[in-house]
Order: sequence, then structure tokens, then C-alpha cells
Amino acid sequence: MKLHGIFPPLTTPFDAAGELALDRLRANIERYNRTRLTGYVVIGSTGESVLLSASETERVLATAREAAAPDKLLIAGTGAESTAETIARTRRAAELGYQVALVKTPYYYKPAMTDAALAEHFLRVAEASPIPVLIYSVPQFTGLAVEAPLVARLAEHPNIIGIKESSGNVQRVTQIIHATPPTFQTLVGSAQTLLASISVGAVGGILALACVLPELCVELYEAAVAGALERARQLQHRLLEPALTLVGRLSIPGIKCAMDRVGYYGGPPRRPLLPLDPAQQLEVERVLEAVGVPAAR
Repeated sequence: MKLHGIFPPLTTPFDAAGELALDRLRANIERYNRTRLTGYVVIGSTGESVLLSASETERVLATAREAAAPDKLLIAGTGAESTAETIARTRRAAELGYQVALVKTPYYYKPAMTDAALAEHFLRVAEASPIPVLIYSVPQFTGLAVEAPLVARLAEHPNIIGIKESSGNVQRVTQIIHATPPTFQTLVGSAQTLLASISVGAVGGILALACVLPELCVELYEAAVAGALERARQLQHRLLEPALTLVGRLSIPGIKCAMDRVGYYGGPPRRPLLPLDPAQQLEVERVLEAVGVPAAR
């Protein structure tokens, strides 16, 4: 299972009443299908996964599967707080046709989430999963980082094929790549460190910024892996402010607002997340204009 390339963690569209807008999800994916994105992550952090009910999660997974082009690789976010529920979600994603499961660290009982506890969790999931497993380390949300020694231990399992490392710490990414075999695939979750991460061996990115600017993210990736370093550096600098502002500071409401501005459907975030205020909306427009992406008309 080759995960090289750029994957957007798809946003979950809601209408003005806060209900799922699955027709909008289909339309977004149909447009993404025309790009060089490798595939899609569905029910990830950017998809507001923790704000969805079980039935909503099922409907989003099914809709995305139906809308995705046959050549797009599909990754389902299946991590839950319990090992049993994670296994159940992973099996269901496989039944729906997903090819990889993205499994985040359980984090609610944080003091008890030792390396031993996390190792047993991931290994039990990998044993029970009918599809390959991708570890998901996102310490900015969970407060837990999966460090290189634990990743190296988990990489020994044949059904654990890689990690999405979202901390933005290139030193941690380097240590993980150094500690794992060449077949183990490291993807990063921060667009602002994509070039540096690829230079030390990362194979791609699962980038929230790719929900807004998929072509530019793919162009940066392709320049980096082709060794066109000057072009890659230019693109990395061009994407720095959008990554830091739209994703890092304004978060999901900022991503959705930017999607609306460039012709995708972003729509409102789900409470308790608040939509952007007018000043923040103007900031989104300024960032997009600075990067050379005109507003859709």
C-alpha cells in the first residue's frame, strides 16, 4: 500500500441548520477528483470527527466512498477511546471499501496512556484490522506524541504501515524515519514543514491546507521529490502564511471560510466551534490574495 503524495483530510460540510450537507461533500470530492491528489482522508480531525454522531460518521464515509474517483486512495479515521470501538470502526470502514485506517492515540485517560498502553492498543487494532493501519500522532489535539522508539516497535507489525506525524516537529519526523525500516511510510500533517520533512525521508502529507489549495500542495510535493529544490523552496515560502494563519491559527473555521472563498463548499463549523468574525474573514481574503489565489465568483 503506497501512500506517497498529498491527501486532504476532507472537511465535513454542514448546512445553516447544522445538519450534514452530503450533496456539498459530493460536489467537493468531484472537484478534488480532477486534481493530482493521491487520495482522501475521511473522518479526520479536520473533518470534525469528534463532533459527529455514529450515524453521521457512517453516512459521511459512505458518501465519500461513492463520490471518490476509482484512482483515489481512501483512508478512514477510525480511532476511538476504546480499543474495542476502534476495532469495530476499522472493520466497518473496511466493509465500506476504505483501504487504510488512520488510528489516533486514545487520550482521555492521559496519565495512563504509557508507551506500553499505546503499544498494546495499536497492536490489538492491527491484529484485528482487515486493512493496513496508519498511526496518527496529533499532540496539539490529544496532548500525546508518539515518539520514535514506540513507532519503531509498532513498525515491526506487518499491518502497521506508517504514521501521520502532525506535530510539525521536523526533528521528531527525522528520528521516526531513522528508527523505522525503509518500507515504513511517514507522512506529515503540517504544510509549513513539508519540504523539510520530505528532505529527510517523509513520503507525503495529509494536509488540511490541501482542502483549500490542493494544486499548490501537490506542486510543492512534486517539486520536492523531483529534486527541483529552488521551485520547491519558492512554493514552501508561498504556502507558509496560509498554513500558519488558515490552518494553525484560524483552524477549521478558517479552513472552511477559505474553501468558500476559492469555490469549494466550506460552510459553517459545528458548535462549539464558532464561525469567523468579519475581521477574521477579511484576514482570510488577504491571505488568499497574497498567495495569488483569486476569490471565486
